[in-house]
Parts: sequence; C-alpha cells; structure tokens
Amino acid sequence: MNIKKVITSALCAAMLALSVTACNNSETSGSSSSSSSSTTSQSSESSSESTPESSSESTPESTPAPDVVKIAAMSGPTGMGMAKLMEDNEENDYGYEFSVYGSPNDVTPLVANGDLDIACLPANLGSVLYNQTDGGVQVLAVNTLGVLYILENGDTVNSIDDLKGKTIFASGQGGTPEYSLRFILKESGIDPDNDVTIEWKTEHAECLQFLLQTENSVALLPQPFVTTALKQNEGIRVALDLNDEWDNTGAESSLLTGIVLVRKAFAEQYPDAVNQFLDRYAQSVGYVNNNIEEAAQLIEKFDIFKAAVAKDAIPACHIVCVRGDDMKDALSGYLQVLFDAEPKSVGGKLPADDFYYGA
Repeated sequence: MNIKKVITSALCAAMLALSVTACNNSETSGSSSSSSSSTTSQSSESSSESTPESSSESTPESTPAPDVVKIAAMSGPTGMGMAKLMEDNEENDYGYEFSVYGSPNDVTPLVANGDLDIACLPANLGSVLYNQTDGGVQVLAVNTLGVLYILENGDTVNSIDDLKGKTIFASGQGGTPEYSLRFILKESGIDPDNDVTIEWKTEHAECLQFLLQTENSVALLPQPFVTTALKQNEGIRVALDLNDEWDNTGAESSLLTGIVLVRKAFAEQYPDAVNQFLDRYAQSVGYVNNNIEEAAQLIEKFDIFKAAVAKDAIPACHIVCVRGDDMKDALSGYLQVLFDAEPKSVGGKLPADDFYYGA
C-alpha cells in the first residue's frame, strides 16, 4: 500500500466531511467496534448508518467495564482532537479521567508505570515504550500528521542549507521533533551535531518565548504554536515546512507527529471499552475539524490552548484518527525511516506486529 496515499486520503477525509453526529447517537453500550482502516471525520449520514468493524475478536459474553479510564493528552493538536470527547464525557459520564500535559517527558513514565491507561504521545515514543516495557503498550491510532515548522524572527533562512551555522531553539528532545529534524538535516547534507546548534527546551512555549523576544532567532515549533508566533510578532515568518523538507529527502513514508497508545494489559482486560473509546475519539476528531468555531471554545475550556489561536490553527494541525491496517502501514513506514537513520530513536529495534492494535 502506498503510505503517502493513505496519509493524504486520511487528511482529506478529515477536512472535507461536512458534519459529524453526536457521540451519543452512534455508540452502543458494550460496543466492541474498531476499524481495520483509516477513520477520520465522518459525515452525519455515514456516522449514523455504519460503525467501523471490530478491530479485535468479538466475544460471546460482554467484557468487564473499568471504573475509570485515565487518559493523557498534550497541549497541542492531540489535545485539540480530544476536546469534544472531553465535553461529551462531562455530559454523559463515560468514566474518563483526562489530564493535559505540556511535555511528553511527563507522560511516558506514567504509562510505563501503569498510572495511565491511554495516552497521546509523539509517534516514535510508542515504539520506545514498547521496547522498554517488553511489549507492554499498543498503538491505537495515528492522531496527528506533520505539524512541524522552522520559524525565524528575521529573513535569513530561505532553504534548508541556510540553517548551517544557526542556533535552533527546539523542544521534544528524544521524541518526534528531534529525530525528524535530525533525519532531515542529515539527508540534506547538514551535520546536526556540528553544522548547527540545537538548543533544547523543556516545552514548546519556552521556544516560542525565545523566538518572540530574540531578533534573527530560529525555532522548531509545531502548530498551534506556529499560529501563536505569527499572531504575536509581525517579524516572525515560516521559513521551512518540515513536511516538504521530509518529502524532499525521498523517504517512502510521510512525516507523522502523534499517536494514541494504550497499555496492552488494559486493552486485553477491557477490549469493549478500548474500542468504544476509539469510536468516540474518531467522532471527536471529526467534530473538531468540521466545527472549528465551537471546537475552539472547547479547546480553551479544557485549558488545551487559547480559542483565538486554535480557531486559526485547526486547519493546519492535520488532526486525524487513522486506525487498523492504514495506521500500521503509515506508522511502520515512518518508524522504519527513523530506525534506519538512528536505531535509538525507536528504542533500539522496531516493534513487532502486536504493537499495532486492530491491524
């Protein structure tokens, strides 16, 4: 399967669907539905007429339901895609307990220790956790495509070669931002350890502040921080789109940013709950992409991002819910590229097939 076509079709579906039915119109209690293909936003007709096929074997008896499901999102596109589900959880008491974090470094140990059941993380960290926990996690979905950009408070960077000799403020060391940037630099003939200086910060917000305050500074930022920077300082510009730079390397896979993980033990104990979460999350993603004004208000309500920024950023955030075989094709291709460039970026080895839930 052509991975780039999978990703492109998933994004187009998310952006072109006209509407999404409310979650309570399309869910069945004890549902064990998931999908073996890409699931992004759904139209009101298709959402009510069809439910994705089960991604795990159905059981003749209903499985137990957890008292609470602990879910972590990030203060960015992954959290933005969760906003409608957070609202529905408040109204319908699904038993979800949401937490929003600014750094994946705060999330990964909680998943490894079993303190979180489901978490949104940078795409490569799922593989890292899989190896660290001896296969103790599975990926449920790709939830964000490429959202990384090089921004400059000035006008000296107009090509990838112009980064030579520059200091790049960045966050996400050990995650997708670091290894995607390093791969692009290496493939473009730039030594990331000697030709540039990458100054790592704890959170994207720190990089944003350096960029806003320092003339001729350069930063690696994802959406919606890109939109924030452009709004706050007229001198800041998008110098490079890393989606384009990634494609220019000739890599077979497209650039990915985020995934949704589940603890394998939790998925095995509560398969119905996991599949039901996936259906609800897919509908939340569709709602956010197709109801931007309303979604922006929810995004601010749950302290994910300011509504004014979210409203402008959502179309550029590439928020999706790619599941099943399409998820496996896209993510495995991306991880293969990272592994070939730097094995430690995926935890030393590629995950086995059981990493891909429902594929």
